[in-house]
Amino acid sequence: MSRPTGRVLTLLELLQSGGTRTVAELADRLGVEGRTVRRYVDQLIDLDVPVESVRGRYGGYRLAPGHRLPPLMLSDDEALAVLLGLIAGRRTGLTTTQHTASETASAKIRRVLPKHIARRLDTLLEALAFTDEPGEFDTPNAGVLLTIADAVRHRRPVSIRYTDRGGRRSERTLHAYGIVAHAGRWYVTGQDARIGEDRTFRLDRIADARTLPGSFEPPVGPGPAQRVLSAFATAEYRHEVTLRIHGTVGQIRARLPVGVASLEEPEEDAPVAGEDRATERWLRVELRVERLDWLPPVLASLDRPFVIERPDELRGLVTTLADRLTSYARAKSDRRPDSEEPMP
Repeated sequence: MSRPTGRVLTLLELLQSGGTRTVAELADRLGVEGRTVRRYVDQLIDLDVPVESVRGRYGGYRLAPGHRLPPLMLSDDEALAVLLGLIAGRRTGLTTTQHTASETASAKIRRVLPKHIARRLDTLLEALAFTDEPGEFDTPNAGVLLTIADAVRHRRPVSIRYTDRGGRRSERTLHAYGIVAHAGRWYVTGQDARIGEDRTFRLDRIADARTLPGSFEPPVGPGPAQRVLSAFATAEYRHEVTLRIHGTVGQIRARLPVGVASLEEPEEDAPVAGEDRATERWLRVELRVERLDWLPPVLASLDRPFVIERPDELRGLVTTLADRLTSYARAKSDRRPDSEEPMP
């Protein structure tokens, strides 16, 4: 007599949904007797699926960790969610493996999708748009990522081999506070034990990571994500910019977020008791940037009074933009596109 393969696969799907399932519950869901359930479980075990029995009044069966990934049973919506996650991960660069692994995983799932689900997916992909063009990102090594994650969880030092943006290689001992995904890349933030200062490292530039003996206590204060954003805002670049902008914290942050600029209230302009972040006042903003040409349009879009304290070069760029916008605004509305003068 042929084995009821469909019911065996249904049993696997029920166990993969999590928790312990009693024999009575499984028998009811499968429409069979208890001894038949036990026979189906034996068939799964023969296939190296790690099913274990749980004794006691509320005992039954559950899946245990195994030495390899068993056949994975996904519902229609689950398969769709996994595929969309793979697509979005590739698009934003937040993958932890090479593109080939993501592509083959997608292909395996799409190959077995029911036709009506495949049509739903194709329809969604035709309607889906991303605001950013797909970028080429270097992906971190999965082993490095998992090693550092384990060190974060257990608060253990980790030794890393790192290559900075200038191509200089070094080996460091890191007290890792957390892993952060930001702008299509993975970062780890923590204390460089040798110099005793906080540092942020790109995970794709870490060639090797291994945990070390000992433990550490993470500092109180901002979380890992806030530390990474602050590190970007204070990184060493060619230009140091200091501004004073009159507005609320929210108005300024809308154009100059935490990862771009640091915001500090001068003591002489500190709010009096009862004022809050929604109060308009003069706030000091500091940035470190490689180029200045993108700042004048941002300041114009703020539509708030501002004072440039430094550098003088930025004042010139803002004045030039203002003059150009003024000339565009005063241009004759009947100017023809084929005239010698450029259209605004």
